[in-house]
Amino acid sequence: EDIEIRNYIKKTFYQAAISNIEIERAAADKVRILVYAARPGIIIGRKGQEIEQLKKKLQGMTGKGIFLDIREVKRPETDAQLVAENLALQLERRVAYRRAMKRVLSSSIRAGVLGIKVMVSGRLGGAEIARREWYREGRVPLGTLRADLDYGVARASTTYGVIGVKVWIFKGEIIQKRTKERASEAHEGVDTDASA
Repeated sequence: EDIEIRNYIKKTFYQAAISNIEIERAAADKVRILVYAARPGIIIGRKGQEIEQLKKKLQGMTGKGIFLDIREVKRPETDAQLVAENLALQLERRVAYRRAMKRVLSSSIRAGVLGIKVMVSGRLGGAEIARREWYREGRVPLGTLRADLDYGVARASTTYGVIGVKVWIFKGEIIQKRTKERASEAHEGVDTDASA
């Protein structure tokens, strides 16, 4: 049922650049759906018409009460799923794959990510034999668990066949973030003591 919901929302609102769909089932007859999209206005529609139609359709599909929450992805260049879908769209529009990959890499690095790796596989440029090519910019440590890595995958249906797109984005190390949070909490603690 979750897969059906996800597929329906993604298919209907392909233009909205959906990054992630979270489905929560708090009670037996209620479903809460969180949709993260780069262009939330497309899902909501004029005066919320689209969102109401989507609610009705999903209620019909599941027979349960639906709570929809649409959230905006502020910087789509740092979201691996959106980057992968953007690259797939460029390949479908017959943009040269190397140019498309380099364009995606530079825009993500400009947006402030620490590293990005992009891989495309299939009949690249209409070649007879399928192959894979990848480019990397910055650091992408796939071998460590403490890295905050975002992964996205998409398919581009071209006239020659399907090309698979995979994107890894490195946003920093989780341990460092936690240490910084603890350090700032400790500072706050010291400040409050001083003021008392």
